[in-house]
Amino acid sequence: MDFLTSSTHLHITVWLIGIILFLIGAMKPNKGLHMALRLFYILIIITGGALFIEAMDYGQGMNYGIKFLLGLLVIGMMEMVLVNQSKGKSTTVFWILFAIFLFLTLFYGFKLPMGMNFLA
Repeated sequence: MDFLTSSTHLHITVWLIGIILFLIGAMKPNKGLHMALRLFYILIIITGGALFIEAMDYGQGMNYGIKFLLGLLVIGMMEMVLVNQSKGKSTTVFWILFAIFLFLTLFYGFKLPMGMNFLA
């Protein structure tokens, strides 16, 4: 399982593809694309969980736990947008929550020790 935690690149790649699939699925609803996106949800959770376990070596378990919960909320909002959109219901609140949770998750993820420092 070392390939999951040797760096954050796999996790970043998986969630980036997941967000792209989500945006495509939100623009053009497609049942097959939605099922593929659900597979990426699972991959995001697996790679994120592996990094969370590895992060205990940094002594910041609570911060990584908060980031993990924020990531789950992002996935939840992505699913709520797509499901409510397919049912013809309003998705405005879920889009706003998605944007907020995504920003917080990315901020936390890049700020923590295992993240990338773009300014240095």
